[in-house]
Amino acid sequence: MKPLNEILEGCNVIRVTGSGETIISSLHLDSREVKPGGLFAAVRGTQTDGHRFIHQAITRGAVAVLCEALPGPPEPGVTYVEVAQSMIALGIVAAAFYDHPSHRLKLIGITGTNGKTTTASLLFHLFGHLGSIPGLISTIDNRVGEEVIPSTHTTPDSIQLNQLLLKMADAGCSYCFMEVSSHAIDQHRIEGLKFAGGVFTNLTHDHLDYHGSFDEYLRVKKRFFDHLSDDAFALVNKDDKNAPVMIQNCGAEKFTYGLTSAADFRCKVLENNIDGLHLLIDGREAWFRLIGRFNGYNLLAAYATAVLLGQDKTTVLSHLSRQGPVAGRFNYLLSPGKVIAIVDYAHTPDALKKVLETIHEILQGKGRLITVVGAGGNRDTAKRPVMAGIASRMSHILILTSDNPRNEEPESILGEMRQGVPEEHSRNMAVITDRKEAIRAACAMATPGDFILVAGKGHETYQEIRGVRTPFDDMSVLREAFGMNNS
Repeated sequence: MKPLNEILEGCNVIRVTGSGETIISSLHLDSREVKPGGLFAAVRGTQTDGHRFIHQAITRGAVAVLCEALPGPPEPGVTYVEVAQSMIALGIVAAAFYDHPSHRLKLIGITGTNGKTTTASLLFHLFGHLGSIPGLISTIDNRVGEEVIPSTHTTPDSIQLNQLLLKMADAGCSYCFMEVSSHAIDQHRIEGLKFAGGVFTNLTHDHLDYHGSFDEYLRVKKRFFDHLSDDAFALVNKDDKNAPVMIQNCGAEKFTYGLTSAADFRCKVLENNIDGLHLLIDGREAWFRLIGRFNGYNLLAAYATAVLLGQDKTTVLSHLSRQGPVAGRFNYLLSPGKVIAIVDYAHTPDALKKVLETIHEILQGKGRLITVVGAGGNRDTAKRPVMAGIASRMSHILILTSDNPRNEEPESILGEMRQGVPEEHSRNMAVITDRKEAIRAACAMATPGDFILVAGKGHETYQEIRGVRTPFDDMSVLREAFGMNNS
């Protein structure tokens, strides 16, 4: 519980109507969850405007309202705080209310289109093996040491973030590794947090349904690095052409990593096969259990981050070499019939292309590649034909199917995907709307030595159709189709 005036410090307040001495016992974004003595933040979102629910929040016991405009005559006993942007102010208020937990540990933000989850997870497990109690905020789940907290967004809202960080700090966490999505940056969910470092993985086509253009997507990502303090570090993938833009005007100490460029941290792929990666990192050779050149970048980013955090290079490589794949990221299964099936979260053109390239490197022309892929509904539509085109050109057989259609018609999504398949490749393409049947069909077509890629959903254990999530797990369906035990 804190006086309102105390948690408003640092906010650009336009006007306070009521008492600044009001004691605040909780913070809320959802008016339905408001508790007596709480502060309700009225935020203008993409789906609804929180200002419409101010009266409901007050009815439930809110004693203060953070808003951009008064809803009408002030209610007696309620303090109204007017600000220019509620979401920015909420980040600052949440950080102060929870005693600035990001100052009590080293918070590392990882942003980019692909590789965020793997890099953050590698770092979380690495620092656990190094003797720390680490924290993780990721697409798959949130973790406080060994405690697992389910994840609903890549980056939680400001209140949830500070609650998580406080839980970590109180549990003795020294580090937190956090995925930072472009939505979170644009919606100011990370406002008020102190980052000890930022990592940029890459930037490719994604989320243009939200950002409108690639240039805007880039500008949003860059904002994260613009706000790093001068005592933080910025680590960027020099092989990505957007890296120089990310750190332009960034006040943090700058470092680079790369597989092909002259960078501060270098890596060379010596061998890449289904058993893993043989890498040369900073002059040291090591064998890793992760597969694919793209994982060379993820491993190098994790290695460089750990070194910048003061860890011993040899010890870091030793522990990284023991780590297995992250859930839904190039997870593979060998069937009794000697078919290798791979489940991967690849849901962008670049990620899909990299996974397909990796499989071809392993195949070396000795087997066929059957790809099962779809595209999510109510998301960036421009990437649908692009992904299908890539998959058709790089697969011997392509099966287009549903991903998470959400509130769109699956056949409509598949129709848009088909537009990207060149005529000469259409004879090797099938469209099977039912995802389970599509996977089963791929398994039935495969012969010994073939690879099956099931892309798009990765770690997800559900399929979302018309707002309803039903259990669905790609790997379980594969095991069932191959006649393998799912236990």
